[in-house]
Amino acid sequence: MYPLFYVNVWRCKTISELMVNEQIRDKEVRLIGENGEQLGIMSSRDALKLAREAELDLVKIAPGAKPPVCKIIDYGKYRYEMARKEKEARKKQKVIEVKEVRLSPNIDVNDLNTKMTNARKFLQKGNKVKVSLRFRGREMAHMQANRHILEDFAKAIEDIAVIDKPIKQEGRSLTMFLSEKR
Repeated sequence: MYPLFYVNVWRCKTISELMVNEQIRDKEVRLIGENGEQLGIMSSRDALKLAREAELDLVKIAPGAKPPVCKIIDYGKYRYEMARKEKEARKKQKVIEVKEVRLSPNIDVNDLNTKMTNARKFLQKGNKVKVSLRFRGREMAHMQANRHILEDFAKAIEDIAVIDKPIKQEGRSLTMFLSEKR
């Protein structure tokens, strides 16, 4: 069995970052009532007594303040509301992915058109596109001579795309990033 103080520390971490009821060890706290009214600065014992009388919990909501701010609320209901708000915020976020289109120096015109079509689809869905021109073996000697393939690619889809990051050499490939025009 663990010593008592280990159990308390463990409980604080797993339940929540907020301190509740007996976990609040400060001498004085600024208290906010259940309806949002300021009840002033008082000892944490008195604040806890008021919370017990209202059959609610005392929750430290601003631990960094001097003195810390505590509120009398139903902790379970508060946690549920916070989780729901967090879930709503995550739902409204749009995750932008980076899709990659790989080209080679000796790519045929039809293959290039297919790659451009794919890049257009990615851009219209709101994703960014990384276009990379990969070189192998002896092709490495002609890297800068084949730079025009990426430039032509960008020119062909400039009606819906803008260049985020210009053409840059990364190891055995030349890359550029495209994003949707706003």
